[in-house]
Amino acid sequence: MQSDSTHLLPNGKNRRLRFFSGIPVLFFLFFSGQGCVSYLYHLGKEQAKILLQRKAIPEVLADPEIPETTKTKLKEVEKIREFGIQELALSPEGGFKSFVQLDRPAIGWHVSACHPLKFESYTWWFPIAGTVPYKGYFSLEKAKEEEQSLKDQGFDTRIRITAGYSTLGWFEDPLFSSQLYEDPGDLASIVIHEMAHATVYFPGDTLFNESYASFVEDAGSDEYVFKIGGPKLLEERKKSEEETKLYKNIIIETANLLKAAYSEGSAEDIVRAKKIEIISNFRKKILQTKWTKINSKKLAERDWNNEDFIGMLRYNSGTSYFRKRFLEVGKDFSKFHDEMRKLKEKSAEERKALLEEK
Repeated sequence: MQSDSTHLLPNGKNRRLRFFSGIPVLFFLFFSGQGCVSYLYHLGKEQAKILLQRKAIPEVLADPEIPETTKTKLKEVEKIREFGIQELALSPEGGFKSFVQLDRPAIGWHVSACHPLKFESYTWWFPIAGTVPYKGYFSLEKAKEEEQSLKDQGFDTRIRITAGYSTLGWFEDPLFSSQLYEDPGDLASIVIHEMAHATVYFPGDTLFNESYASFVEDAGSDEYVFKIGGPKLLEERKKSEEETKLYKNIIIETANLLKAAYSEGSAEDIVRAKKIEIISNFRKKILQTKWTKINSKKLAERDWNNEDFIGMLRYNSGTSYFRKRFLEVGKDFSKFHDEMRKLKEKSAEERKALLEEK
């Protein structure tokens, strides 16, 4: 189950909505004095289960009980991982050397929230990961409880399915059964994105981290698809993604309109009215656009809020900046990652300014 509760697209088109689960076992004592015992117990228990249940991919491939379809996908993942290391200069600590068969349809669910009249995310702080605008759970019911608490405080909220998972190289992150996408390009996308997190990561800077990983995902998966299928397969993949790209661009366009409205400093009632107008126009645009794979009626009927729009920006900012830097180093991934690491000395606000450059 790859699609999430926010963007109603066909399977495999919402790979970028994910959360970082943290390293709960190592930091249990740290949180015990801060009212987080039950949450850390939940994460620690499930993380321990993941560590115990994972099996090395060669072991899974040798198991006669495993379906051939699963083995075929796991062999593809091995190729993608090696491609990521050798051709994309991604960290070998990025995982995907083992497999976990889940007893649920998704790795987990994460809750995000935003101020209703500002593009200001509600945030949590965790060791190593730093400040992040989402809180992950391995239980949908627990995620719903967290969301309701935030709603009661007046925030715009959303629960999303967790498509990817990374411990930033602290553990060997496995491939999960929910990530066994049919399309090799989709498999490449999820593996490359999570390996990118283990390659370059700035604690507390979700906007940069996710946007960087998304850029590497797009550029890297294109190269992988080209390698296995040549220009024809890559062209077919690009064509199949045209509708998704159009849909994403409409959301980003609306997000920028909302962002501009919130920055005007008008009275609250004026801002609220402007928000309603912008989202109403967004619904009309969705209905007026001709789609072949997207259910425009369901999208128009849903209760859109700030978290839906800021969530899209969170994973899709700075494309022009990343592309420019990538071209400057001659599309050399190793040099590109090195250039990104140099930004460590900058603050999150300074990196954000870079992503906003035209």
